[in-house]
Amino acid sequence: QVQLVESGGGLVQPGGSLKLSCTVSGNILSINGMGWYRQAPGKERELVAAIDDFDDTTTYADSVKGRFTISRDRPKHTAYLQMTSLTPEDTAVYYCRSEGTYSTLASQREYDYWGQGTQVTVSS
Repeated sequence: QVQLVESGGGLVQPGGSLKLSCTVSGNILSINGMGWYRQAPGKERELVAAIDDFDDTTTYADSVKGRFTISRDRPKHTAYLQMTSLTPEDTAVYYCRSEGTYSTLASQREYDYWGQGTQVTVSS
């Protein structure tokens, strides 16, 4: 089985910073990519940032470019989202997503899993 565990959310004042972490655990054989999404109340879930495993190509939503940075630590199967210059519009539940392959006793399988989400609240 594969699990994604997120951490790092919380309450921060406008202009502040937070760093989210997402660790993938299980019998992981490969991780094709990892990404961060967010969902604000009454809104659809949207992609915030993603990183490709092949060449570390990154993708960002226009609303976070220049403020957020996604990175990863391959040996630790962990992705990070460094968020700076936060505004109230960044308030949302942030979800980590990972795609890859894992092993079972009998086979190799693909996975596409989400984390449980971590709340980020930007307020004075």
